[in-house]
Amino acid sequence: MTTVELELRRVYGAYPQGVTAVAGLVGGRPVGIAASSFVPVSLNPPLVSVCVAHTSSTWPLLRDLPRIGISVLGAHQERIGRQLGSRTGDRFSGVAWRSTADGCVFIEGAAAWFDCAIEQQIPSGDHDIVVFRVHDLDARADVTPLVFHASRFRRLA
Repeated sequence: MTTVELELRRVYGAYPQGVTAVAGLVGGRPVGIAASSFVPVSLNPPLVSVCVAHTSSTWPLLRDLPRIGISVLGAHQERIGRQLGSRTGDRFSGVAWRSTADGCVFIEGAAAWFDCAIEQQIPSGDHDIVVFRVHDLDARADVTPLVFHASRFRRLA
């Protein structure tokens, strides 16, 4: 990384973000990535977005699926966030998950979940901004979300 990129990463890290799992069924198996760039976009129509690096080897497996699940990880799911963010190993080993008939994968015990379909992908720098249409959703008020801040997972006080 260049000096400028390192400085950008440091300053971007000053902004705390939730941590999501973006996942779907591929060949009957769960496939997913961790994304801390989740953003609600619109109420009408219901849209959310995440940013995905062009270097992701997992996104090409997900981007053509008819439905994709987005789970907002809970504070107790730091291990899952690390595992889904890893570039090696089985990202779903030991992870409790469920799927829908349409192929969404949701992490059990998450703070919230969204059943989505890709609305559009917008190339932007070294990432794609992926906009999803929300078809169904729910949240658990009793689950505190996991937060990513200053390159570390954190819990809200």
